[in-house]
Amino acid sequence: MKISSILVLAIFGVLTFGLWAKVLNKQTNPEDWPTDRISGFSVQPFRANQDATKDEWPTEAEIDEDLALLGKRAYNIRTYSTRGTLAAIPRLALKHKLQVISGAYLYPNDAERTEEEIAGVIKAANANTNVIRVIVGNESILNTDYTVEELIPILDRVRQATRKSVSTAEPWHIWLKHPELADHVDYLAVHMLPYWEGLHIEDAVNYVVDKMERLQKQFPGKRIVITEVGWPSDGRTREGAEASNANQALFLRTFIHRAKLNGYTYYLMEAFDQPWKERTAEGGAGAYWGVYDANREPKFAFVDQIEKYPTWDVLAAISVVIAAVLLGVFYLYSHTLKTRGRTFLAFVVYGTAIVTVYIIYDYSRAYLSVPTILIGAMLVLGMLGVIAVILAEAHEWAEAHWVTSHRRVLTPSLSSQYLPKVSLHVPAYNEPPDMLIETLDALAVLDYPDYEVLVIDNNTKDENVWRPVEAHCLKLGAKFKFFHVAPLAGFKAGALNFALRHTDPNAEVVAVIDSDYIVETTWLKDLVPAFADEKIAIVQAPQDYRDGGDNAFKAMCHAEYRGFFHIGMITRNERNAIIQHGTMTMVRRAVLEKMQGWAEWCITEDAELGLRIFQAGYEATYLPTSYGRGVMPDTFIDFKKQRFRWAYGAMQILRQHGRSLLSANRGLSSGQRYHFVAGWLPWIADGFNFLFTLGALGWSLAMWLFPTKVEPPLLTFSILPLMLFAFKLAKLLHLYVTRVGANLRQTFAAAVAGLALSHTIGLATLKGLVTRNEPFFRTPKQAQPHAFATAFAAARTETVLMLGLWVSAFAVTQVPEELMGPDRAMWIIMLLIQSLPYFAAMLISLASAFPLPASLLGKSAELPVSAAGTVISQEPSLPARSGSGPNDVQQG
Repeated sequence: MKISSILVLAIFGVLTFGLWAKVLNKQTNPEDWPTDRISGFSVQPFRANQDATKDEWPTEAEIDEDLALLGKRAYNIRTYSTRGTLAAIPRLALKHKLQVISGAYLYPNDAERTEEEIAGVIKAANANTNVIRVIVGNESILNTDYTVEELIPILDRVRQATRKSVSTAEPWHIWLKHPELADHVDYLAVHMLPYWEGLHIEDAVNYVVDKMERLQKQFPGKRIVITEVGWPSDGRTREGAEASNANQALFLRTFIHRAKLNGYTYYLMEAFDQPWKERTAEGGAGAYWGVYDANREPKFAFVDQIEKYPTWDVLAAISVVIAAVLLGVFYLYSHTLKTRGRTFLAFVVYGTAIVTVYIIYDYSRAYLSVPTILIGAMLVLGMLGVIAVILAEAHEWAEAHWVTSHRRVLTPSLSSQYLPKVSLHVPAYNEPPDMLIETLDALAVLDYPDYEVLVIDNNTKDENVWRPVEAHCLKLGAKFKFFHVAPLAGFKAGALNFALRHTDPNAEVVAVIDSDYIVETTWLKDLVPAFADEKIAIVQAPQDYRDGGDNAFKAMCHAEYRGFFHIGMITRNERNAIIQHGTMTMVRRAVLEKMQGWAEWCITEDAELGLRIFQAGYEATYLPTSYGRGVMPDTFIDFKKQRFRWAYGAMQILRQHGRSLLSANRGLSSGQRYHFVAGWLPWIADGFNFLFTLGALGWSLAMWLFPTKVEPPLLTFSILPLMLFAFKLAKLLHLYVTRVGANLRQTFAAAVAGLALSHTIGLATLKGLVTRNEPFFRTPKQAQPHAFATAFAAARTETVLMLGLWVSAFAVTQVPEELMGPDRAMWIIMLLIQSLPYFAAMLISLASAFPLPASLLGKSAELPVSAAGTVISQEPSLPARSGSGPNDVQQG
């Protein structure tokens, strides 16, 4: 490792510790918790495995244990029910010198339970001297369980049955809204919960004081007891209110100090966390109001400084170790990276490590049930997948731009003595004869001393299509051999295997060209000499296209194609891991026969062959200069079919060769395994992104239908897909301008075209992971452009999903205002961003229906760059062919 690598690792390690210590781990130093006892706690003595809604009561021994703990901290407690073992609380509290506000919960749809509660609270008040007050109903009016008119008779009835002070518990604004209620209670039982009001933590205590002053002014002479006051340690951020351990500690310690100065009687909300509340209308925050957690451990420091992450040093160390290991692996296998490239990688790797540790730690502190564990596991796996894609994209970005040199650069041979016989194979099926004849005419004038051309027309039924080609081959002379074979199984691979069996015995190299390509005369002469190195089994030049100027649609497609051949293939070539594609490719014949030819089970037989050749220990080389150009799809549906085949074939290869790709000692180097897996990872991510879209639609619908029960995913889980989208967009903009030579409009066009294929790629990868065979799509040549309706129908599914996401985003905006927060806002943004690929598909499909000029994308010089990023030579200027059709599915 270079000294610069070690310095970068060290510097970012120090920065990571600083970030955790000073930014993430916010520190405050409020008033200490009193050394004597505080006024009181609201108490629900349910344990982590108990659910109040299912009448799963704690034992009396468990209650007694809780009261013993609270008796050391408070003078009073408040309860909510007298049912089950909760009826024993006043009796048990007496021996711990705790006074009690005994509560009765009212059930609007269960008169029997309500009567049981009322009878129980009257009995508790009259039988226990330490019951000093009674509360009948908890936020019954706020929750619209009862009207004021319905509640007043119940209050009057209990007041007549006991001599203890009676009230009902409601938030402060309910008392102000219904002042008549105060005439039927002996004191005001008031809830002060500024978190639910969306207040910032710094304003929360002043807010409580202000509301107390308003109540005292409205109800002079009436005793006011704050029966709930607190802040949750976890849950959704509501406008300015962030739920955290540090904020809970800050609020409670500050409030207790102010309450003592102002002489308030108060009951902290609450003594113990209640995990069962996560399944109630209180949602995520409901479980986390306790001063003690569900295991009865204090959740924050009662004295001295408060830290948001008390174990920040451990979290920082974990972040540094994860990042250092990942970055060390990148550095060890990226010897030519400049310091700027290493710094860029360090920034991304350390950043993702921090995010990963932060999210997993934060989620691990939650009370997890089986459903939340399953949902959380899916979200975490999705997060790790997103991060894996980001890291792979970052590595390619760094190696494409910040390198000192490339070690495996192929340069065209100018005076080589090694010019073996080459057999050129041209597979064809139902191809327009004039187009194929043009391809053969270009092959006829190759500047190379010894070659043959084998044209294999497989299964074309119409003699008017293949007979002119046969006649033209006879006209071109003995070098050209035409075969019409029907029936012939195996599609393109079958045709190529047939050609291999009929190849001249003296041919040492097999070259494959698609039926729509016009090649440069120097193609063979420049590249075949590379086979003088016995290790070389594949020599590859890029695919390119000559009809990008026909219209805007094709210009956009052309822009999208170019990125792979001038970015991805160059970085892959450094580790002998290029993707072999079935045109402009050359293969050593002896190796091809050793591999037993092309795989007829795979619809991307070219890439599959290349992988097998690598497994056998041979090498490939790549020259990023175009030596031939074909034609592109005329319509969006054909563009989609072509990419579907590539993605589906990649999954076929992954399934067939999974062990070789994922384990060592199976012929592939670590760099080769990395590039094949990392190269297909974004496609796999598109597949899971489609599932995510379906899940997002369902989740959003549930949020709209059940706004108080279904909340948006946590902010961190929504922001990660947005980070990936922004990162890939930034990478594309930078590399297309600096490495492909595209202008900004062409770069934007490439981005839109790439996004438009996301749904198709996603479907292909999902199908490829669960099925073995897919029909072989052939894209028609010289097809007529689709009409408007047909073009729109080509993106019908994408358009429906786009509209669904837009409607979902609008529906989420209709969630009640009190449920608003950054989680919801980020979810809405995520839904809109998620719709962009589907919107792009609709745009591209419509663009294929209109003859918009390619000049809309502007012009830029063709820059055939070498692996080191320098211009090799100007690419040949080949004439555009009017009416030329799409690149056929035989393309790799």
